[in-house]
Amino acid sequence: MEVGIDSFAAAFDDASLAVNPSERLQDLIKQIERADQVGLDVFGVGEHHRREFLDSAPAVILGAAAARTQRIRLTSAVTVLSAADPVRVFQEFATLDLLSHGRGPWLIHRGVSPVRPAIGRLRLAFLREARSAAEDSGQ
Repeated sequence: MEVGIDSFAAAFDDASLAVNPSERLQDLIKQIERADQVGLDVFGVGEHHRREFLDSAPAVILGAAAARTQRIRLTSAVTVLSAADPVRVFQEFATLDLLSHGRGPWLIHRGVSPVRPAIGRLRLAFLREARSAAEDSGQ
């Protein structure tokens, strides 16, 4: 049996107050270090592209953790392939695996979220604005 943690880098604390983004990511690295020290097997960081999370680049976060840990496996808890080039994502996690001496496996599975990614919301907002401008000009 393996024991591990999946974490999302929330941009808000338990009282729903905004946190300092830099400090929050440093705290996450410290949490990963501590998980390594106490003997957990794996630590996963999810990928989110919403304002309430700071983990839009898990491979970067896990790369920083790889430099400060010895044994724990570092993996993505969520990888949003629809928001990225799958080849680039593979290369980033392959590089993490090399930097961590084989501790960076990449998990692939199907996932569903009822929330549209930020990119989709931006595209929709742009289209609405363009349509409104066209209607205002009589086109």
